[in-house]
Amino acid sequence: MNPIFCAVDTADIRGAKGLIQLLKRDVGGFKLGLEFFMAQGSAGYKSVVPNGMPVFLDVKLHDIPNTVAGAVTSLLSLQPAFITVHAAGGSAMMRAAAEAAAEAGERRPKLLAVTVLTSLDSDDLESIGQGSDTEAQVVRLGKLAIESGMDGCVCSPGEILAMRAALGRSPVLMVPGIRPSWAMANDQKRTLTPREACDAGASYLVIGRPITKAEDPVEAAKQIVAELN
Repeated sequence: MNPIFCAVDTADIRGAKGLIQLLKRDVGGFKLGLEFFMAQGSAGYKSVVPNGMPVFLDVKLHDIPNTVAGAVTSLLSLQPAFITVHAAGGSAMMRAAAEAAAEAGERRPKLLAVTVLTSLDSDDLESIGQGSDTEAQVVRLGKLAIESGMDGCVCSPGEILAMRAALGRSPVLMVPGIRPSWAMANDQKRTLTPREACDAGASYLVIGRPITKAEDPVEAAKQIVAELN
């Protein structure tokens, strides 16, 4: 399976639909996040996602357990492949989310716990009172997430090896912060190339601007696939 989830980071429904139609044969799925979902909601989601196309719905749910469970239930009709919740919400919240997802039976989405945002580094964690060891915080939250019923985690490339050592081979690792060698890092502080990330143990790669902002997005996606192969 093509492990690339292309990040559709726009609130514009026509732009999102055009990009998805353009790239649907060259990537494994698409990531739709808060920017799009807050602007367009469920109706917009349904209008841009082709039938059967895997979607990583990156809404990063974080609230009291009952509210998060209700939010997951509300999203089940969209049949996304993945939904994110913040591991920092705690075990009870994640367990409530997992129980809600189970209502969908065989069509249940996989729940991924967000550990430490890829835009944060050790200095950032220190400033918000979470200590300065990024990797230790990611692993701590990753273990809690799997114990609490999550199917996997979102982590940066720099934590893949540590997460695999701590969690084993089964959990899904969805990895943003991926930058081909020919692309700029932008605001992602902890990056690897697609090949490096897969070799380290990433299950799926979230790639946005190196594809979506390229002069030829299709060719950029093809080039990344070629690197992986």
